[in-house]
Amino acid sequence: MIAAVVLAAGLSTRMGQAKPLLPWGERTILEHILSILLECPVDEILVITGHEREAVERRLGQGPVRAVFNPHYAAGEMLSSIQVGLCSTAADAALIVLGDQPALERAVVEMIVSAYRAGRGDLVIPSYQRRRGHPLLIGRRHWADILALSEGQTLREFFRSVGREIHHVEAATSGVLRDMDTPADYARELKDYLSQHQMVPETMEV
Repeated sequence: MIAAVVLAAGLSTRMGQAKPLLPWGERTILEHILSILLECPVDEILVITGHEREAVERRLGQGPVRAVFNPHYAAGEMLSSIQVGLCSTAADAALIVLGDQPALERAVVEMIVSAYRAGRGDLVIPSYQRRRGHPLLIGRRHWADILALSEGQTLREFFRSVGREIHHVEAATSGVLRDMDTPADYARELKDYLSQHQMVPETMEV
């Protein structure tokens, strides 16, 4: 079993409002990401909530999606949300998905899952032009090491310790590298998305 763990608990300080709730076409960014994951070969989807918890939970929709609250979200550490997700599933592997990466592609998720299920490794990361991106998959045998990381540490420290065990899959586009932190990032990504889908942008304030 593979669980997709969507990180949607952050304070979005630099954006000025909750990134998963920003408009994205006719939906929000979170709804867009979930619509892609629901078409992917994962067995369950966990959305880690925190900031704007109730508003985020109202956007979960139907299907194998459930919310898990991170009581430590205000500390602003992504690691705590990952740890909450790992403790909340009985899956054999977790696909860690950013809640502010609407450039997520089904094809990339399928490549990652296929590599894992084919036995190429239980640490699978997409890359583009030799740069690592998201989402990334972590097999259960590594979870204890991640859960042992303390406040102030990051997932990067874990990956530095297991570098030779990582299996990389090469993405065809830069979408694996593109998350959003600022209003300028959001405007750029939304403009690109709307132009690709020939949609007319609505007036929005960020």
